Amino acid sequence: MGTIELIAVVSIFSAAFAIAIGSIGSAFGEAMAASTALRSIAQQPDHTGAITRTLFVAMAMIESTAIYAFVVSMILIFANPFWDYVIQQAAGK
Repeated sequence: MGTIELIAVVSIFSAAFAIAIGSIGSAFGEAMAASTALRSIAQQPDHTGAITRTLFVAMAMIESTAIYAFVVSMILIFANPFWDYVIQQAAGK
């Protein structure tokens, strides 16, 4: 296995690991936030609007973690700077 193939394999496994951890963590965070919000609404129905508003903001912030993991995995697969370096070294530039 050459250097380029090794970098490709490591990049793909790293991207898979990043998206797996990022999405699992985000899913658990969203589930905990939703369950806590539903419990709070059940206990204090008068404050449903404020709790729901806060829940939506929290969900957006939690989901951004999964989006960042997705962006990192796409960079590792499609725009990996190590591939350019290895190709330049192989070409002798």
